[in-house]
Amino acid sequence: ISIIDAITALSIASEEYSLTRPTINDDKSIIIKNGFHPVVQAVSKKEYVKNDIIMDRNTNTLLITGPNMSGKSTYMRQLGIIAIMAQIGCFVPAKEAMLPVFDKIFTRIGASDDLVSGESTFMVEMMEASRAIRFATKNSLILLDELGSGTDPIQGSRLAISILEHFNNIGATTISTTHYQELKEYALTNSGFENASFEFNIDTLSPTYKLLIGIPGKSNA
Repeated sequence: ISIIDAITALSIASEEYSLTRPTINDDKSIIIKNGFHPVVQAVSKKEYVKNDIIMDRNTNTLLITGPNMSGKSTYMRQLGIIAIMAQIGCFVPAKEAMLPVFDKIFTRIGASDDLVSGESTFMVEMMEASRAIRFATKNSLILLDELGSGTDPIQGSRLAISILEHFNNIGATTISTTHYQELKEYALTNSGFENASFEFNIDTLSPTYKLLIGIPGKSNA
């Protein structure tokens, strides 16, 4: 009964929110057209600007920059939800979706501390990153928000570059946001990296944003 209930709920949600049947590939590429965060879309009264997520087989790491509150973290969560929904057999929130099967999903999103346990914001951030460093494989999805933000800019940028370089070397699919200019410059000269940024959408009068994928070899971030 529980299996029937779950499958029925997924089918009802797929029809109600006009979700799309995803295609699974084995070349690690991701092509998501007009994707959106289903929870935000369902509860928010504001327009959700749909976004594309494009990572070809040669791109392991997508580095995203943009203004604060532009939706970078939501964009990463959107991909995580789409991946989970696809792998549990549900249609996904997008007009078109093609993605691989992930063995694990690791996230480091938001800034929080656990002072009762003696863990600062920086310590929590490093512990979350450490789990991904130890257990991620080439088939993992890693979503990172502001690596190195809990320390000074010089140490933070170097730390972020080292961690992202490790994930890129093992071939994990990684999306990371940053405000560090050093990371954007690093991505320009290292294979497997791609720069992208959010820009203000002047077609609407509300502060909504859309993602612009960078031109290979150049940065629009």
